[in-house]
Amino acid sequence: MSDLLERKSVRKVKGYLADFDSSIELIVLEETARTANDAAQSLNQSVGSIVKSLLFKDSESNYHLCLVSGDKFASIEKISQIVGLKIEKANADECKKITGFSIGGVSPIAHDKTPKSILIDGNLSKYEKIFAAAGHPHVVFGISFNVLCEITKGVEYNITQ
Repeated sequence: MSDLLERKSVRKVKGYLADFDSSIELIVLEETARTANDAAQSLNQSVGSIVKSLLFKDSESNYHLCLVSGDKFASIEKISQIVGLKIEKANADECKKITGFSIGGVSPIAHDKTPKSILIDGNLSKYEKIFAAAGHPHVVFGISFNVLCEITKGVEYNITQ
């Protein structure tokens, strides 16, 4: 498992975090964190404290990253209203092309191409520490809600059902 930290996608996240705040550490999990439930179980945390990084595409082919609490579902209608255009979920190939990460390991930071916007679910603010993918389904990092907003330059919205 220790070789996970040497994977290109994980090193990219690690470098981004180190440039921002060297005290943020990566956590290698024995079990997968491919889903929010998996991550919560692996970390012995509430599923709501897990950050789901979901990529959406609008009708003008702009991409929007939504960071959603693990116990919530993104609302296509609310996100479309905020963006001002009809949106749909990006497919796996688009996600890899834009973020540089495969689904299950999409980090909220260190993307290959900067999304047009980053929308952050306010439900994540309920937790002292939240956990996000770090480029691989077995690697995550813990961060506070305020630091997540700062590091992503994302904006808090009500984006869940």
